[in-house]
Amino acid sequence: MATFDMRDERAEASAVATQAFDVVVIGGGPAGMAAALAAQKAGARVAIVEREQHLGGILRQCIHPGFGLSHFKQELTGPEYAQRFIDQVHATDIALFLNSMVLGIDSGEPTGATAVHTVTLMSPAGMLQLTGRAVVLAMGCRERTRSEIKIPGSRPAGVFTAGLAQRYINIENLKPGSRAVILGSGDIGLIMARRCTLEGISVEGVYELMPYANGLRRNVKNCLDDFGIPLHLSTTVTRVIGHDRVEAVEVSQVDEHLAPVAGTERIVPCDTLLLSVGLIPENERSVAAGVELDPRTRGAVVDQSLQTGVPGIFACGNVLHVHDLADNVTTESERAGAAAATWALGGDGGARAAGTSCELMVSPAGIAGYALPGRITAAALTKLNFRVRRPVDAARVRILANGEEMFAGKVRPFKPSVMESFPLPARVIQRALDLGVREIVLSVDPIEEA
Repeated sequence: MATFDMRDERAEASAVATQAFDVVVIGGGPAGMAAALAAQKAGARVAIVEREQHLGGILRQCIHPGFGLSHFKQELTGPEYAQRFIDQVHATDIALFLNSMVLGIDSGEPTGATAVHTVTLMSPAGMLQLTGRAVVLAMGCRERTRSEIKIPGSRPAGVFTAGLAQRYINIENLKPGSRAVILGSGDIGLIMARRCTLEGISVEGVYELMPYANGLRRNVKNCLDDFGIPLHLSTTVTRVIGHDRVEAVEVSQVDEHLAPVAGTERIVPCDTLLLSVGLIPENERSVAAGVELDPRTRGAVVDQSLQTGVPGIFACGNVLHVHDLADNVTTESERAGAAAATWALGGDGGARAAGTSCELMVSPAGIAGYALPGRITAAALTKLNFRVRRPVDAARVRILANGEEMFAGKVRPFKPSVMESFPLPARVIQRALDLGVREIVLSVDPIEEA
């Protein structure tokens, strides 16, 4: 009878090859490359782990222009934007582990800057372990699928997420269908409405559950208005019709509670349904490593240095919160990479100094959907990022502590499609600490017209 010997398992584990670095970056998209370059510039030995065979992430299939306007001061396509960073990475000694899937992150000792994290990955060459004092999570996000929004009806071929259809067309040179309906007015849905039209696919319309478009205004103008593609607001798909292939969809108007209105149903013939119904940060590995997630963003809870609650693990880009512009991803990720390098090389990366009790939790209020960072551990100028839940023509951002207004911004319009930022001065943080509060509130309050 065969017996199990723990010594055999330990011997097998010890046989796994291990390589040591200061910073291990998980993800080779725009966030991962920017973080790796910033960490390498700060003097750290850096490795990038990417599950695809190429660097670049989602930008490889985003062949439309609109990238680089703020970072490079010129308009680039997604592949052009990515290639600039790929060239920079190749010009350094950053180690690349491509076509490699991360199986887990062992965070070692639960406390202290001395903990060494072990990233276990699998590649065609076999299993490998990378160790580092800091890990940067930059895995991006995935698309929400039909099953997650529970569209009734049959289950025929022809239902795609918009990003998958984009990959089929732009990377694989495949045509997903001939007559399409697009559900959701997020940026990828708007861009695919234009792309399908250019490829000879008839777009019957874009249907949006909310009473406003969820994409950037420039995309509504450039992708829908310029091509005569109708946008139907407060309307959603309530049934998929078809046996082997999609034959039509049923669409219905919705009321103020987003419930379908009886009697408004109509049938729209099509052979393809593209879903642009939101993005979800890829945080399965993060949770397994003990990282706490914010239920609002579904990304990690981080401090002002983008460090999670697990010392030495940082997060940036769309795995932290969904961005509207790749340029913003780059800026944020450079901060995370620099902070990770500082931590790995013996500093605290801008985090709380040992022995201090400086920690303020940050919560959203009013029409703010979330506030990031979720905690502040240093009395220094901090940029708060947030999104509103609905568009308003005039609103004011206020910082509250115990119900008292401590700081306020100018009155201006806000849109859910735009990620906003609000600078929080160090003096406001220090004042909150002096008052002994443990939480401050970022409140976006609409200004009602008289």
